[in-house]
Amino acid sequence: MSKGSYVLGVDGGNSKTDYYMFDLAGNKIGHLRTGTCSHERFADGYRGAEHAMRQQLGELLEQCGVEATEIAFGAFGLAGADLPSQKEELGSIISQLGLQRYVVDNDSFLGIKAGSEQGWGICSINGSGACTGAIAADGARLQIGGVGSELAGDEAGGYYLARRVLRAVYDACYRLGEPTVMQDPVLDMLGIPDDTLLLERMALGVSSRSLPYTELVTLLFTSAEQDDPVALRIVQESAHQMARSAAGCLQRLECGPGPVDIMMAGSVWVQASSPVQRELFQTYVRELAPGAACRFLLLQEPPAAGAVLWAMEEALGDRISGELRSKVLRAVRP
Repeated sequence: MSKGSYVLGVDGGNSKTDYYMFDLAGNKIGHLRTGTCSHERFADGYRGAEHAMRQQLGELLEQCGVEATEIAFGAFGLAGADLPSQKEELGSIISQLGLQRYVVDNDSFLGIKAGSEQGWGICSINGSGACTGAIAADGARLQIGGVGSELAGDEAGGYYLARRVLRAVYDACYRLGEPTVMQDPVLDMLGIPDDTLLLERMALGVSSRSLPYTELVTLLFTSAEQDDPVALRIVQESAHQMARSAAGCLQRLECGPGPVDIMMAGSVWVQASSPVQRELFQTYVRELAPGAACRFLLLQEPPAAGAVLWAMEEALGDRISGELRSKVLRAVRP
């Protein structure tokens, strides 16, 4: 067990960050929800991230009446912590904040700690972007994708799927593409009477990230359910890419005996009213990993709870009890 009386759990996303302070008995001491601390969101990169984290953590410590030296362990799940070099830079920042013991990794791992009672498994994130993280029974971790590129199979998420819808409509209008029922609804969403301004609205919307992403993805799934071949093909290809990442985790890590929890997190997995892509993803994982017993779960717990639980495990040097786990989850739930 580490010296110190408290643990720190941090869920740092691209738009907001949650900081939680708990004592080792599972009592919530303080919580701060604030802006992003992601280096990818600051013009000055890591320097901006350090400034934000120093200010944010300082505010939490003052609120709780705690010194950084009293923190037994900190767990940081951060968007933009994708590559080893990025994690090293972010770790250097955290050590300068006064924490002696900590783990910093991609935020995909938080979903496993928050959603899986056994504390290991796979988390498939399909939100604004896509990423897959896995924690083996022995604690080994593996991340697949998460860099926002088809180079790594990140062919899912709201930003990607919305662009695929626009491309399909543009192809149908201008490139002898297959007709799709999505064409007229897309023109309506973009506020244009016909396709003459389609490319301009598409390009400006992508560059400014002002496209109606949720509406476009909803249209995609609805059209796929109506057996529109263009929409169905996009959904199938995306689900298959996500399934390949999950199956790759199953192959490369020893995930332990019994069913492997595959957490499905992010707005596209969790909030979409249509089950079409979720069902395809599960089917493809079973086809790609026929010998693996899998249990698919939609993540309902706040990922920040995973950061607290992870920090607590590390501080105590062992798996925490079900009672303590439940206490933390109750304290973090909205």
